[in-house]
Amino acid sequence: MGFSILIPARLASTRLPNKPLADIAGLPMVVRVAQRAAEAGAERVVVAADDARIVQACAAHGVHALLTRSDHASGSDRLAEACEQLGLDGEQVVVNVQGDEPLIDPQLVRDCAALLQQRSDCVMSTAAHEIDNLADYLDPNIVKVVLDANSLALYFSRAPIPWRRDGGTTSQPALPQDPAPLRHVGLYAYRAAFLRRFPTLPATALERCEALEQLRVLWHGQRIAVHVSARAPGTGVDTPEDLQRVRALFAAGGLA
Repeated sequence: MGFSILIPARLASTRLPNKPLADIAGLPMVVRVAQRAAEAGAERVVVAADDARIVQACAAHGVHALLTRSDHASGSDRLAEACEQLGLDGEQVVVNVQGDEPLIDPQLVRDCAALLQQRSDCVMSTAAHEIDNLADYLDPNIVKVVLDANSLALYFSRAPIPWRRDGGTTSQPALPQDPAPLRHVGLYAYRAAFLRRFPTLPATALERCEALEQLRVLWHGQRIAVHVSARAPGTGVDTPEDLQRVRALFAAGGLA
């Protein structure tokens, strides 16, 4: 069975206004993301937008886009509506590629989709890679994940986990080696039926505490399989500085 890629795109952004339409080497960023994602070989790549200007920009460059409601609380909610509009079968695997990831690795998208297709006991899959420096391990903006023996997520946190009791102190922490800490990559695959159900699940105290939506899935007893990749993915675009860095990469000719 194939898979679909859905790309949530929201025009409003506190740190980078009109982010989906930001120019990268002559094309809107959301179009760059869709083109890159298409290299993964999905049956369909569809942008789920909150504004007609995004839909129009996609159409001008041959990218399929849907207009969804503007009041969705999260990208998952937006994709749930897109699933309904597209009439996707409940067992269809849907990969959520963020609309600010023009450097997304198509192989990572394929791996994430394939993992969920293989794991009938899971409603979602995601990705992670080893953290190799202490600064990232301690950074609360970098989400960590701990796995069980079957590569299922036990917990996601902004805190440095796992914490080695005898490996240092809070004032002089040390990077754990066995097991190595894992950085969570914000790439998700869902079964379409669960994606449609997800917005109906009550939010949880843990989710609000950590500001991590995926904890809702674990809280309600569902399983998330995790693909551990050998390397870190490309940089996303959250700030004007990120945008300039990605523009420079495209200008250098390696990604156009």
